[in-house]
Amino acid sequence: MKKMIAAVLAMTLCLCAFGALAEHFVIATDTVFKPFEYTDAKGNFVGIDVDLLAAIAEDQGFTYDLNSLGWDAAIAACQAGQANGMIAGASITDARKASGWIFSDGYYNATQCMTVAANADIASFADLAGKPVAVKTGTQGAAYAESLKDANGFTITYFEDSPTMYQAVLGGQCAACFEDTPIMAATIKENGLPLKIVEGSENEGAPYGFAVFSADNQNLIDLFNDGLANIKANGKYDEIIAKYLD
Repeated sequence: MKKMIAAVLAMTLCLCAFGALAEHFVIATDTVFKPFEYTDAKGNFVGIDVDLLAAIAEDQGFTYDLNSLGWDAAIAACQAGQANGMIAGASITDARKASGWIFSDGYYNATQCMTVAANADIASFADLAGKPVAVKTGTQGAAYAESLKDANGFTITYFEDSPTMYQAVLGGQCAACFEDTPIMAATIKENGLPLKIVEGSENEGAPYGFAVFSADNQNLIDLFNDGLANIKANGKYDEIIAKYLD
């Protein structure tokens, strides 16, 4: 009898261990945010966030589906319970926390900046007076522009994704756009866009965080934080950052 009980207990422990290892999540993202998440020429999701998530999942022993939904749709999917979490270069802010975002530890600190056409003579926020400025809805770039518009007399036009926002500047519909600095720098360099970041236009910035929108998914935040700490300690984090931003 004792042997039977021991066998049952051992099997139960194995099943529990397997269950923990087999935890599966649905993660939402926005793959037009290079170099943090984007689609390569072969249609694969790549970027800093993509690689970090893969490394953390491997370290912590969970699996996931990564769904590219777009910024607003990714947030909506998490809020509706259709996704467990979101990784999309989301800045950690008090306003977002107050509205229900639950963030991981920060995994990259990013500033926001103003970008104009390469041949533009705009050198300061004051030069935007009376002109339309492009921003991406719901982003820190948008918040930064909103904080400056009244004092500098410009208007804001909202776009749903970064490429369309950039095109508005390239096409002359908008005089400038506000975007996260590493994304803007990488986009200009890799795509040869005739745009330039206005020197001295960066703000203080904020860290990016992985996010969930329900306390029911706190375990996913815990897994992310533990995995992030481990890959920072073993050098994998630095390897991923250097791969895209060195």
